[in-house]
Amino acid sequence: MPRQLVPEAASGVAIHATALVKTYRMGEVEVQALRGVDFDLRTREIVVLLGPSGSGKSTLLNILGGLDVPTSGTLAYAGRDLSHPSEEQLTQYRREHIGFVFQFYNLIPSLTAIENVSLVADLAAKSMSPDDALALVGLSPRRNHYPSQLSGGEQQRVAIARAVVKKPEILLCDEPTGALDAATGRIVLDVIDRVNRALGTSVAVVTHNAPIARMADRVVTLADGRIATDRANADRQAPSEISW
Repeated sequence: MPRQLVPEAASGVAIHATALVKTYRMGEVEVQALRGVDFDLRTREIVVLLGPSGSGKSTLLNILGGLDVPTSGTLAYAGRDLSHPSEEQLTQYRREHIGFVFQFYNLIPSLTAIENVSLVADLAAKSMSPDDALALVGLSPRRNHYPSQLSGGEQQRVAIARAVVKKPEILLCDEPTGALDAATGRIVLDVIDRVNRALGTSVAVVTHNAPIARMADRVVTLADGRIATDRANADRQAPSEISW
């Protein structure tokens, strides 16, 4: 069943991008990763970005999150222009508004789960309790375990707790189940879904795994640096119901 959003959330736009172009130069060769992409990430929604390798989906996600800047085009967050930001503006944007989850967990091996989450909480202006963040992802009993003592799925859930402890408005996930088996992947997707519902966080998930799109409110497909399709998902499923 599609989720019911309050009217102002359903119509709101968190990130607005217009005519995004991203060009990389590799020696004498120029590669266009994005070719004039228009994209809105709406408040409180989950959007899944699908496409093969090289389609531009990770490049788009990196620009939305302030990890990269477009060659041309416009980008705005909550009405504020980020088309030509300074490094200080990008750092502030990432720190205050964006949470990232990647395929590889990037936890600090010498720190426990709670210490990995606390590290980010200490830098944030509006963080929740690290224990509350671990509870949200179902890992309170593992708070004092080191990454080497956790399974891959548990490490990814710690990474999600670390991303959301600062209560970001936007959660960007790049292949969050790419290193996991299907059963563990469903657990991780369920946690992402729970974050969206509990915190009202706008979520964008990049994946090449088409069945994952069934959890989304909206599905966007990229091909050759362009958006090929952008559709609402009328038959949304809970992550626990998805098989691949």
